Amino acid sequence: MDALSDVLRVVQLSGAVYLNAEFTAPWCLVGKAESDLCAAYLPRANRVISYHLITRGSCWARLEEDDDDEQAPIQVSAGDLLVVPQGERHLMGSNLALKPTPSAQVLSEHVAMQPGEVMHLRYGGGGASTGMVCGFLVCDEGQSNSLLASLPRIFKVNLGEGREQVWLATALGFAAAEAAEPKAGSATVLAKLSELLFVEAVRRYIDTLPDNEKGWLAAVRDRYVGRALSRLHAQPAHPWTVEELASHAGLSRSSLAQRFTNLLGLPPMQYLARLRLHLAARLMRGDSKPLVELASRVGYDSEAAFSRAFKREFGLPPASWRTRQAQQASSAQATLAPPIKRDTGDVQAFARRQS
Repeated sequence: MDALSDVLRVVQLSGAVYLNAEFTAPWCLVGKAESDLCAAYLPRANRVISYHLITRGSCWARLEEDDDDEQAPIQVSAGDLLVVPQGERHLMGSNLALKPTPSAQVLSEHVAMQPGEVMHLRYGGGGASTGMVCGFLVCDEGQSNSLLASLPRIFKVNLGEGREQVWLATALGFAAAEAAEPKAGSATVLAKLSELLFVEAVRRYIDTLPDNEKGWLAAVRDRYVGRALSRLHAQPAHPWTVEELASHAGLSRSSLAQRFTNLLGLPPMQYLARLRLHLAARLMRGDSKPLVELASRVGYDSEAAFSRAFKREFGLPPASWRTRQAQQASSAQATLAPPIKRDTGDVQAFARRQS
């Protein structure tokens, strides 16, 4: 298994589509994946990834706080997938110079919402039309850090190009049709499509990286370091040495160590140590087995050594960390937002009154 596949497997993404919308110019919204909205579709999680699939027309997007020239607005058109990996507040609209309306306000006041179902919205001034399917994915901290921290804070990929164009075009059309006219099982189908589209977006972003790029995704793509990462992720408990990794990668020990460190910012054995600890953290969230057994599963011969390393990485001994995680999960479950139900209004008329 390659390193990207392994991280995507460990991250355990869960996706949902919450909105099928038609926006007509002029319009401008600002928002993020609000926790209460997410909770109506998916379990609460530490990380929320927002995405918007443009099915018709075009619009502009940028992060709310990015006003400098280096973060120019992104134009997204039919076939583009806009991704906000950290779920940050972002603007979308026909003209980003307009005063933005909070998207949560529009949804809560003018859309009838049933938990887990796709909402339908028509909003704007009646001009040029943009069709959009919006959703989010959730994942836990830990293994997601390597992946999400390597992605831009906002980016787009075109899913209608390349050798996969035929099946992706079919998938996109299917997603739009399911969102427009839900049937039995539509929520599950759209959730799986969300995950698939995100994975494809990451793969396509990797293909666009310049040759001199550094970071985890660049390392995954590298012919030699990618092989080493694949081995580490496939067998994290194995007693690896740099010499053994170099043999698998097809480089000398010193060459692999230099190339690995140059791309990832830390040498192979330090990367392995962090990988083991984050894997252990994931196991501890869903496994009540004794810590000594979990430590052994990720490559530690001594529970004491594991505890010291874990505390350095996470700030708490493993037993205390596990207790805190259980308390947070219980608290989140107890405070889940109740279903939101509003009367459906004439959103277009509302938009005209605000213009």
